[in-house]
Amino acid sequence: MNQARQATLRIAAALILDDEGRVLLVRKRGTERFMQAGGKLEPGEPAETALRRELSEELGHPPVALQPLGEYSAPAANEPGCQVHAWLFLVTMPPRIAPAAEIAELHWVTPGEAQRLPLAALTRDHVLPLAMRFLQHRTPRSLS
Repeated sequence: MNQARQATLRIAAALILDDEGRVLLVRKRGTERFMQAGGKLEPGEPAETALRRELSEELGHPPVALQPLGEYSAPAANEPGCQVHAWLFLVTMPPRIAPAAEIAELHWVTPGEAQRLPLAALTRDHVLPLAMRFLQHRTPRSLS
């Protein structure tokens, strides 16, 4: 087979969950697919540094905490013929975030609700299954 090698984009992405069992998904301006907040690594930039920078730009605040979840690959959502190689982090954000920079909209959705949205492959194939595992092991919030 004589296929050209696909370009690979190196990104850092955030799995952000709230206390109500929802996942934060964002859609960038001029695109239709929902995905995680985050973005491309600059040359030589560590994934954690890139994610802190991207979250500050896209959501208006730096993260409170980051926990590495691993590395994943999938077809790129907005760049035909490209793959993404993503460093995924479980992220805690301050309570009030808002779309900024290139983010057109953000949605807090359950993993089931997310399945009805047009999703990036990374989100559909890797992030949502991880989110469901985290949510299954959470203890319900106290109502007191």
